[in-house]
Amino acid sequence: MKSIVIYTKSWCSYCHAAKELLRRKGWTFTEIDVTTDPAGQQEMSKKAGGRTSVPQIFIGDTHVGGCDDLYALEDAGRLDALMAA
Repeated sequence: MKSIVIYTKSWCSYCHAAKELLRRKGWTFTEIDVTTDPAGQQEMSKKAGGRTSVPQIFIGDTHVGGCDDLYALEDAGRLDALMAA
């Protein structure tokens, strides 16, 4: 299984929804909370191609995107395959 990294902010409902989906799948992930971390926010933005919104989700070396992108992969039946690839 690939590693999952999710950049979040504590107040973000989309972050909570994305983490809930990952938990329901039984997957562990590394959460990087950038609520009060400007350097972490900059690192996230650089890795995410300039995107500054949260969450930003990475599965292995693949930038999934945000919460809607994660759910779209799940709805299309492609999220499990991405984890297994």
